[in-house]
Amino acid sequence: MTAAASASPSAATSTGASASPSTGASSTSSAVTSTGASTARSVSGAGGASGVDKGVGPLLRGWREQRRVSQLELALRAGSSARHISFVETGRSRPSEEMVLRLAEHLDVPVRDRNALLLAAGYAPRYPETPLDDPALDALREGVERLIQGYEPYPAFVVDATYNVVAANRGIAMLLDTVPEHLLAPPLNAMRLTLHPEGLAPRIRNLREWRGHLLAQMERDIALRRSEPLRALYEEVAAYPYPSEGSSEGSSEGSPESGSGSDEGIGETVPYFALPMQIEHDGRVLSFISSISTFNTPMDVTVAELAIETLLPADPATVKYLQSLMS
Repeated sequence: MTAAASASPSAATSTGASASPSTGASSTSSAVTSTGASTARSVSGAGGASGVDKGVGPLLRGWREQRRVSQLELALRAGSSARHISFVETGRSRPSEEMVLRLAEHLDVPVRDRNALLLAAGYAPRYPETPLDDPALDALREGVERLIQGYEPYPAFVVDATYNVVAANRGIAMLLDTVPEHLLAPPLNAMRLTLHPEGLAPRIRNLREWRGHLLAQMERDIALRRSEPLRALYEEVAAYPYPSEGSSEGSSEGSPESGSGSDEGIGETVPYFALPMQIEHDGRVLSFISSISTFNTPMDVTVAELAIETLLPADPATVKYLQSLMS
């Protein structure tokens, strides 16, 4: 389930099977709360090594190689020369602060790691990391809360860089009504809630497909951000047991039609335009696709690592059922 806290520092809004649908919430719309400065700061970049220890040259080379960009291509993008890029990477030339930021921009380096590059080059960090409960972010918290409440009855939630849920609406609470309390204890984690054998996993009809999608999403995030906490989470959830091939559990084969139930007109088969999460709820199967939104050109590490995920109905039956909850 979950919105991958988008690692890209630039804006991104995507619709499709790009997020993992599961999150935690209380019985009412949950206010945006602090993720904890320790959680955010633990998302280390640059392979977990200190930028000051490694120097800016090796760090930049690591990001360039990670992005599979040649020195010449990077130089053309940044308005420099391959010779200068080579000198920077080998330590023969010290880049200016503006050059460090320009190279980071063209290498799509996450905001957190841009600070590490600046420190390694001998400059002060450019981007603050404001706790989410700081008064300076009041407007952002209130805006995000209004946004996810506005999506009701459709489920929506907000996660940080390690998929910890910082806010959720009542649509999410509906999906979690059978999840045991120990999985709902803070910090609530969207990936754990979705894939844990006591979480949403037993109710997800196409679990094998959805699990594969979520793990692939996490692998992309790890490659982009090189975060050790995220890697540890990946190893944890990837080790959760799930139905083996050929098992009827966790497979959409032979399962009730989407939205099946006693309501008249519900249950028609529809083609899906993106991989849906098909989940059992209240005697029917609901189908959702996910849409993830991030903030455009963030200037704060905390804001850069937030992602808003909305679970949109993938068929008319799911729309009808969710709308009936408001009547």
